Amino acid sequence: MKYLLMIYMNPAVFESLSEAEQNAVMAEHDAFQKPIRESGELVGFAALADPSTSRTVRVREGVPAVTDGPYVEAKEFLAGYYVVDCETPERAEELAAQLPDARLTAIEVRAVMESGGLEM
Repeated sequence: MKYLLMIYMNPAVFESLSEAEQNAVMAEHDAFQKPIRESGELVGFAALADPSTSRTVRVREGVPAVTDGPYVEAKEFLAGYYVVDCETPERAEELAAQLPDARLTAIEVRAVMESGGLEM
């Protein structure tokens, strides 16, 4: 079953790290990816740009409106994600706990819906 590991980050937390600590977090992501790529559990991942680059689109009565910023005003924002294919939700949680960001903030684990519903 596929799981989305969503990394939520408060920019102030990451910016409070030294450059060496930030580089260590990135190196840990590289180290995290290698074994799950080899095991076939890694489906994909992406780091997302700062939420200041976000635009939110709403269509009301057929008229689109685009506003600056993310949909939700919050200190934490979606900073990136991994899609993993695991046998159990416990394994997805185990992988989430290995992400370096889990020490700094939170990782949300959510099952991915397939066209036929939840893949079980």
